[in-house]
Amino acid sequence: MNDFEKSAGAIGSHPFWRKVFRVVFFLVILGVLAGALFYHYIISGGLRARQKPSALEISLANGLVNLSIPNEAKTLKNPLAANPDSANVAGGREFYQKNCETCHSYDGSGKTAASSGLYPPPLDLSQFALAKRKRTDGELFYFIRNGVRNTAMPGWQLPDQQTWQLVAYIRNLPKTAAVEATASVPIQESWAGTAHYVGSAACKKCHDSIYEHWVKTPMANVVRDPREHPEAIIPDLSKSDPLVDFTVADIAFVYGSKWKQRYFKKVGDDYYPFPAQWDITNHKWRKYFVKDDWWAPLYPPDNFQRPTSALCDGCHSVNYDIKTKTVTEWNVGCEKCHGPGSEHILHPSSSNIVNTARQGYVAANDVCIQCHSQGRALENPIAGKYYDWPVGFDVTRKLNDYWKLEEHKPGETTFTHFPDGTAHKNRMQGNDFVTSQMYTHGITCSTCHDMHGTENASNLRKPAPALCLDCHGANSPNGPHATTLEAHTHHKPDSVGSDCVACHMPKIAQTIADVNVRSHTFRFVSPAATEALKIPNACNACHADKTTAWATAALKSWADRSPWRMTQ
Repeated sequence: MNDFEKSAGAIGSHPFWRKVFRVVFFLVILGVLAGALFYHYIISGGLRARQKPSALEISLANGLVNLSIPNEAKTLKNPLAANPDSANVAGGREFYQKNCETCHSYDGSGKTAASSGLYPPPLDLSQFALAKRKRTDGELFYFIRNGVRNTAMPGWQLPDQQTWQLVAYIRNLPKTAAVEATASVPIQESWAGTAHYVGSAACKKCHDSIYEHWVKTPMANVVRDPREHPEAIIPDLSKSDPLVDFTVADIAFVYGSKWKQRYFKKVGDDYYPFPAQWDITNHKWRKYFVKDDWWAPLYPPDNFQRPTSALCDGCHSVNYDIKTKTVTEWNVGCEKCHGPGSEHILHPSSSNIVNTARQGYVAANDVCIQCHSQGRALENPIAGKYYDWPVGFDVTRKLNDYWKLEEHKPGETTFTHFPDGTAHKNRMQGNDFVTSQMYTHGITCSTCHDMHGTENASNLRKPAPALCLDCHGANSPNGPHATTLEAHTHHKPDSVGSDCVACHMPKIAQTIADVNVRSHTFRFVSPAATEALKIPNACNACHADKTTAWATAALKSWADRSPWRMTQ
């Protein structure tokens, strides 16, 4: 054996070199296996956009995208006002609907026909998703400006102002809920069975800003004690009226402040309504006595034998106990919509409180429908009394286990419905809404309303025209199918005739006398339907000096309208 062979043998037998050989061998084998797996991945459809990627691939892709964002971009602040009714949000809406909606959807969820075949999928821009990922305005600006390589997201060469407008609109996208039936099951977590009610004041410490808005809303002030709030009584009771036989001293509770106001007297442990109510709009007293509702024949024809405990209080309070006739608090407090809060107060977490943003559309809407509907408690009577609210229900449960919506008789005008099933009575927004296409497409009450309080009518998140156009801009996949708003409405853009709610949410549900509230079916009522079914239509509501025949003829002259629909 020569010197070289001796040296090689020595190296090969050295422990260090044996370890090196093993590592190299392991890496070679690992490389071969990785190559084989990658080859299998490719030939089995790994480059197909329609094939769902593995969790590892998703994690790597998201990690690389996040890593690519410069730190200075993350800290950028939007210099433009992003309040819902600002011109900046309106400008962003126009660009989004034209260029982004096809992939990202009208609500930012990314659930569209185009996006279903994309990978990576479009970024979920919904408010809940952005908050969960803690996306900053600067990051959104960066993605819009630069795009994401090897995806369908282009880099838009826009002026800074227009890019920031788009960021502002993304922050104001419509809020929708999951449509899947599985998202609507009752909450099964242990907290739902062990938590108790603590009252809205307990929420103020952590949610001070929300609390300060809510406390000024009609929901928070629907029932008031005139001894604590003497200003709550709107009419001047010192002026005599034949309908009024009570004084301020007789009033235990004042109910309502928007359309009508009623007055309750306390007798024993219950409350009873006086037989006079104040018409706030028309500034006059009107008689109050219910004679046509389903429960009216089951009670004596005397207001002082019709207790509010059975007929009213379940919706005007939090945690009404029918046995003790006690409440956690009067008015629509936080826990009426969010469920009992003791566990959340002790251990603040999104997992131990109800939030409609995380519920399916059925459960989310039931939070409001529990009171904004006409119906009957499934368990009736209870201890000899008939209840007009869903006894036993709270928002951790399923409403249809406690409540049945009032049925209508097709072709007949009833106490609650027009012949086609549209509500003509107030407090029936839920009855209307569940029949609408909006409901079945995942729209919820909180998509449009923020009951914590806003500056807009009915606590809308935005002024009505802006709110509707978020989802229904001209040429939107959701309609209207017209190049401009004016082309759809055949009215000037700034006129009442181009106000979406004027036609699709006419005021046809009576609340008191000639004061009506808006329909929530979102269906256009044709003048022909007025002729056949006596349902008021929007055309003649504005053109009161014209006939239904005139209105029908006008609609049939619009080339973009189906003549078949105008005669039904």
